[in-house]
Amino acid sequence: MAATAAAPGTASSPLLSPRRRAASFRVAASRFRSPVSVRLVSDGGLPDRCARGDEVSVVNILFWLAQRSVLGSEQLRTVEGKRMGGAEPRGAAWTPKTPAPGPRFAALPPEVRDSRMKIFSGTANRPLSQEIASYLGVDLGKIQIKRFADGEIYVQLQESVRGCDVFLVQPTCSPVNENLMELFIMIDACRRASARSITVVIPYFGYARADRKAQGREAITAKLAANLLTEAGSDRVIVCDIHSTQALGYFDIPVDHIHGQPVILDYLASKTLSKDLVVVSPDVGGVVRARAFAKKLSDAPLAIVDKRRQGHNMSEVMHLIGDVKGKVAIMVDDMIDTAGTITSAASLLKQEGAESVYACSTHAVFSPPAIERLSGGIFEEVIVTNSILLPDDKLFPQLTVLSMANLVAETIWHVHRDGSVSSIFQ
Repeated sequence: MAATAAAPGTASSPLLSPRRRAASFRVAASRFRSPVSVRLVSDGGLPDRCARGDEVSVVNILFWLAQRSVLGSEQLRTVEGKRMGGAEPRGAAWTPKTPAPGPRFAALPPEVRDSRMKIFSGTANRPLSQEIASYLGVDLGKIQIKRFADGEIYVQLQESVRGCDVFLVQPTCSPVNENLMELFIMIDACRRASARSITVVIPYFGYARADRKAQGREAITAKLAANLLTEAGSDRVIVCDIHSTQALGYFDIPVDHIHGQPVILDYLASKTLSKDLVVVSPDVGGVVRARAFAKKLSDAPLAIVDKRRQGHNMSEVMHLIGDVKGKVAIMVDDMIDTAGTITSAASLLKQEGAESVYACSTHAVFSPPAIERLSGGIFEEVIVTNSILLPDDKLFPQLTVLSMANLVAETIWHVHRDGSVSSIFQ
């Protein structure tokens, strides 16, 4: 390509420094308002992608010459070699792989594990978090959580989470306030460490019982807790069997609501129970939950216990709606706190002629005197999940604790891979 002499002060003038020369080339290139192309007659000193006989835009040549004057021919050849080699440009968005079809019932194989997924655990239920991480085939994230002498909580992530999808597993069980504050600080630490997304996994969501104003001048703590999680920096929430599904509308971020029923149903299916079953709701508010449970349990009949609550953690059973005489009664509830409601309902079922009573619940809160009431012999078996970590002093012979780690891990996997969470329960 023929070269023309340049006047002093132009882009090719030797009086200019390399960076000023590059800037002058950019200005000169910007003067071409329409694309101008030339045919190359020599490929000496031109980029590797340009060959003799090709038509190349003059603007592109000027830019290349400007880069060469700043970087040097050898460095430019290296940069262009990376770009021509097919590598992703810096800052390109990471595209997740296609989610695996259908749920898995064993740990993920090594070939589908993803290093961009990080699982961190709070102090509320670390064994459950470890089971979840083992199912997903990843190591539990390294995190330091300690408390100062005055009770303040300190959190430090001990590994990088930049550009990763972070999942924080922390049920907000007793001590509720400490575990909730710990979760807030974990979220803030991940946000300041440039995590790609932050999903809080709350197997048991505390403060969800106050979900409306039943009386004047009451606080709606379910809405308050939802606001605090959002303001702390979480991008998504995964909760299990929240006390009232209307509380899901209190969040301004996406919420995935999973159910612990499949774990309990699988366990009941493995037992040799009488075919004459009846599913019992211990109160009117749990009728929808009990009806869904009965439908999946071979479409068993439904009974309802009517009660009137006289105060917090106090209840009085009034009468039974349905027939339980000579049948195996399976009571279903979302949580067992002081066990006053469920034990009173079980006494009524025994009076009405029930052969045996099973208590099924996702969340074993077990506030005193729940252990004394549940272990009194009125229940054939009390079936719960490990959404809340139970210490040794809360275990008794009739208690059966089922693991929901695979269910939670499956949900995390679908969220991470942009898959459908509802398909897990179909």
